[in-house]
Amino acid sequence: MGFVLLVAAFWFAADHFEVSKRIGGGLPTAFVSFGLLLAPYWFFGFGTASALRKVLTSSAARVIAPATLVIPYLLFSLPRGEFAWNFAVAFVAIPVGLAAMFEFLPPQGTGISVQDVVALVVLGVPVEFRLLGGSFPHPGLGSIPKLLLMDAGLYAFLVVRGLERVGYDFRVKLRDVAVGLREWAFFAPFGIVIGLALHFIVPQARWPTFAEAAAAYLVTFFFVAIPEEMFFRGLLQNLLEPRLGRVKALAVTAVIFGLSHFNKPLPFNWRYVLLATIAGVFYGRAWLDRRRLATSGITHATVDVVWSLWFR
Repeated sequence: MGFVLLVAAFWFAADHFEVSKRIGGGLPTAFVSFGLLLAPYWFFGFGTASALRKVLTSSAARVIAPATLVIPYLLFSLPRGEFAWNFAVAFVAIPVGLAAMFEFLPPQGTGISVQDVVALVVLGVPVEFRLLGGSFPHPGLGSIPKLLLMDAGLYAFLVVRGLERVGYDFRVKLRDVAVGLREWAFFAPFGIVIGLALHFIVPQARWPTFAEAAAAYLVTFFFVAIPEEMFFRGLLQNLLEPRLGRVKALAVTAVIFGLSHFNKPLPFNWRYVLLATIAGVFYGRAWLDRRRLATSGITHATVDVVWSLWFR
């Protein structure tokens, strides 16, 4: 039921933002592709990883299964005449390659391994440099390749590698909301004062409608906050902690998170890097409270939405 409501909410958001006009029609097919990628993203948040580990009992099955992630791309691109072999190969090779690596070369010991670094690079570099952006070459669909990589990462790390204490759980608790908003309130004075002092942000006089604010929060939470929190807190900070300790892992992850914003825009946006690094400390604190991505996702989404709606 929750998934149906989520899909319905995104359908109304797509209609509100006139996505059909942006992609030249064909919204139903595009939305089916989107829904197929959203399904694993959503259901992994309700314990699907453990169920898949029980069902996929052979190495071959575990390695081949994520090749199905290419299907949404085929459904979208073939009817529109936009199919490209390089993207189709990438959408098979990335999830299957990561699954094979963790299946046949499993990391030894605790903490981050060479395999983990390789996986993080394979998942992060295409997003950072938009290497797969041309696969869904229309305004408003830029997040779909990120969604596919998110599914590939969830499968590789949660199903095949079996990484623990990630906190990928959409059964949101009251404490998630309370701590998430608390960390946002702790960060807000730093972000606003420093942002204004550096002329990075300027207050906007316009007050958004409730529909605009709700749509912005929905899109930001699911397409920006949770994917980035999964990568930086659930994976990177989680993997660094056994080797560096809790505080150092938080600090290093915050710096790397900040540096990931260097090219927005190029050549080097040091203001964004500084503010994102500071924000990363509070996102990391939120995740560490109960090691739940919903908590840090709420902090992250609230920061981004407040900045996008009330500042520019």
